[in-house]
Amino acid sequence: MISPLKSADWLTAHLNDPQLRVLDCRYALSDPLLGRIAYLEGHVPGAIYADLETDLSGPVQENGAGGRHPLPDAQDFAAWLGQVGIGNDSVVVCYADHAAGGDFYASRAWWLLRWLGHREVYVLDGGWPAYLRAGGSISTAEPEHAPTTFTPAVQPDMVAEAHDVQHRAADVLLIDSRAPNRYSGETEPLDRKAGHIPGAVNRPFGGALNPDGTYRKVEELRAHLDAGAAPTIAYCGSGVSATPNLLARELAGVPLGPHNRLYPGSWSDWISDDSRDLATGDQPSLPL
Repeated sequence: MISPLKSADWLTAHLNDPQLRVLDCRYALSDPLLGRIAYLEGHVPGAIYADLETDLSGPVQENGAGGRHPLPDAQDFAAWLGQVGIGNDSVVVCYADHAAGGDFYASRAWWLLRWLGHREVYVLDGGWPAYLRAGGSISTAEPEHAPTTFTPAVQPDMVAEAHDVQHRAADVLLIDSRAPNRYSGETEPLDRKAGHIPGAVNRPFGGALNPDGTYRKVEELRAHLDAGAAPTIAYCGSGVSATPNLLARELAGVPLGPHNRLYPGSWSDWISDDSRDLATGDQPSLPL
């Protein structure tokens, strides 16, 4: 299996490759302009800025169905990719900054391109800080990649909807990727209800990462997710911060697909229907 990661050394060595396209996905929920400002102050040469709200998500529905960051329409997202110069033959590397907003914005972009059937897409291991440590050059210039065509081949088996979660088979492990205090219902800073989906186990996305934002070793990832090859569905608040756990599962040998799915609407979609059950408190125990 090809690794979904690229190192900063690899990126610095391939910056002039004509097929390379880089997505700068820096963002912060607390300050939506922070990522764009950081991009304008300096980015990987040739990098395209990908905004979580306008590029990597679809419109939010009034009733909350689909969650706070719904998947973009596949054709619309493919059109945006082509417009910024990403085609089916592009090698795409996505990066963010774990120290300023979170690494998961890069893995969100990675997941979206994989959802459209693109195989040559990677996350920069360690993100922007790793690139700086590797001595990568910095640009403030906006790229001018020639527009092209991106033809999507949507992978529906990567997605779980609310009914799939509600009626999942007994052997499917449901992974809540949020912080423990949000999982338990102790606090909820973003959504109108607190708690978690009944039966879910809490595996915060940060458990997949080292302190420097690089991904942990395979054996550590397997221990973090304690899922083995069992089918899993991962969720978070809105389908963004669950993606590091999906990438970690792939690193541990389970590729995106029917055994490694995302519930894109996540908690914010789940609670849009008041008939769905909620749970609070400690998580169920799992055999290790």
